[in-house]
Amino acid sequence: MFARVLVANRGEIAVRVIRALEELGVESVAVYSELDRNALHARRADAAYLLGGAKPAESYLNIARILEVARESGAEAIHPGYGFLAENASFAAACEEAGIVFIGPPASAIEAMGSKTRARELMAGAGVPIVPGTTEPVASAAEARRIIESEIGYPVAVKAAGGGGGKGFRVALAASELEDAFAGAAREGEKFFGDDTVYLERYLPDPRHIEVQVLADAHGAVVHLGERDCSIQRRHQKLIEESPAPAWIVDAALRERIGRIATDAARAVGYRGAGTIEGLLADGEYFFLEMNTRVQVEHCVTELTSGIDIVKTGIRVAAGEPLAFSQDDVVLRGHAIECRINAEDAALGFVPAPGRIVTYHEPSGPGVRVDSGVVAGSEISPMYDPMIAKLIVWDSDRAEATRRMLRALAEYEIGGVTTLLPFHRALFATEQWERGETCRDLLGDPDWLRASAVSSADALADADPPGDGAVALDYTVEVSGRRFDVKVIGPPGGPLASANGGPRTKRALRERSKTSVSGDVLSSPMQGTVLKIAIELGAQVEEGTLVAIIEAMKMENEVTAHKSGTVAELPISVGASVGAGEPLAVISSPA
Repeated sequence: MFARVLVANRGEIAVRVIRALEELGVESVAVYSELDRNALHARRADAAYLLGGAKPAESYLNIARILEVARESGAEAIHPGYGFLAENASFAAACEEAGIVFIGPPASAIEAMGSKTRARELMAGAGVPIVPGTTEPVASAAEARRIIESEIGYPVAVKAAGGGGGKGFRVALAASELEDAFAGAAREGEKFFGDDTVYLERYLPDPRHIEVQVLADAHGAVVHLGERDCSIQRRHQKLIEESPAPAWIVDAALRERIGRIATDAARAVGYRGAGTIEGLLADGEYFFLEMNTRVQVEHCVTELTSGIDIVKTGIRVAAGEPLAFSQDDVVLRGHAIECRINAEDAALGFVPAPGRIVTYHEPSGPGVRVDSGVVAGSEISPMYDPMIAKLIVWDSDRAEATRRMLRALAEYEIGGVTTLLPFHRALFATEQWERGETCRDLLGDPDWLRASAVSSADALADADPPGDGAVALDYTVEVSGRRFDVKVIGPPGGPLASANGGPRTKRALRERSKTSVSGDVLSSPMQGTVLKIAIELGAQVEEGTLVAIIEAMKMENEVTAHKSGTVAELPISVGASVGAGEPLAVISSPA
């Protein structure tokens, strides 16, 4: 076993890996950006080293500096976590050249499966079913149009060849949407993965997203740990995961079949370590989608149902140890569910909501696990992913796990930032969740999303406080040994925050949802960077016309015109930073 391992990541996954190293008796080395000087992962590790500036390219993507820190600290191995350099074949190769063990698959496997086009070609050659589409990169939107019209048809998914995690994924429902979809997928592919090539797939409108966890050692053993259902997504990024899939979705025969597909795929590329085969299930057909050559965000639910520590197993495999179990030893018990607790505002279409966490209290009790990298006072920066934590529960079956999740969500308190806690509480109470649906109807319904944020607020959700602009605060008092909850109505301007950092009243929610609009002025609903301007000064626009694309917290957000009229002012430029509330455009009403 290694004596010292460098963790080349941040946030909850860095803390998760550090904990695994502690249990293995291995010293941990953290790295951090200037923005993360006081982050939990940097304080938790045995040693911590500054990488560079806040931008990922200056820190968590800086291969030369990470290897320099590894040498300086005496680390024998590097664990990349997920994201950043986790699926970067060049980084894995550079570690090998430097004599440092990369805790993950060999560079050849990352390269083979990291390129989605090559992975599709390999899987098709191995007899693994793939979603109909191209296995070669598509050079231009014009070429894409020709292929779609002659071979695939609409709707079509345009995807970055090096993409993953929902990045570089665009859908064109019709020919009129293809050019923007192609440009968006290429742009995100270049930005997040350094590869602007794209490919095409037939878009399946409402499939189940079913993935299989695999583990492989350097001695030829490959096992799978069953499936996860990750069908509840927004912007093709996961929000809720469960393991196993609902029994009426994946039965024992299908589990065996897709498990065999997963292990065959891993063997085909000489895989080693923890990985995930992702697929789509539609009308009884299962299609290979991609392989994630790293530990997944949602690995926790599989750990709870299998009893196998995936992170520690990956470290042991990297140290040369064989898997300590065979496929026959893997027995799934009970049901696990995971919620991603993101700093996002579901009521406003999941826009990022960075800020400082003021109060923080995690739930606990039987069958409850929280993987987080924050404490009270932590800053959720627009520079990085908006995920604050993961809430995972386990119980005997899906219904019992759902009840436990609702209890845990009610205990979770995050003050100072808006989070998805209200959204999750509302969704788990729906008939759609109970029936095991994909919930795409709810996630695509702005009215339901707004209502979910209101109905899940923990106090004053059903009534506005008296007086225009008045605010309300909750206090607990004790009189003669009896506890009372007291509501105090105060003047405008007072603090008004719920336990999840969101608005406490319907009025507050309505007012907040209008903060991006003031008369003719369309303001940015978030802090971020202008990636694209879709209108010109003096142009006539209709309500709903795309005005700009703002990148915030590794997500692209479309901002549309709030009214019809003429673009009278356009005080923004591509590449410029904008703050929340700053004007993007002035749209004057028709004369």
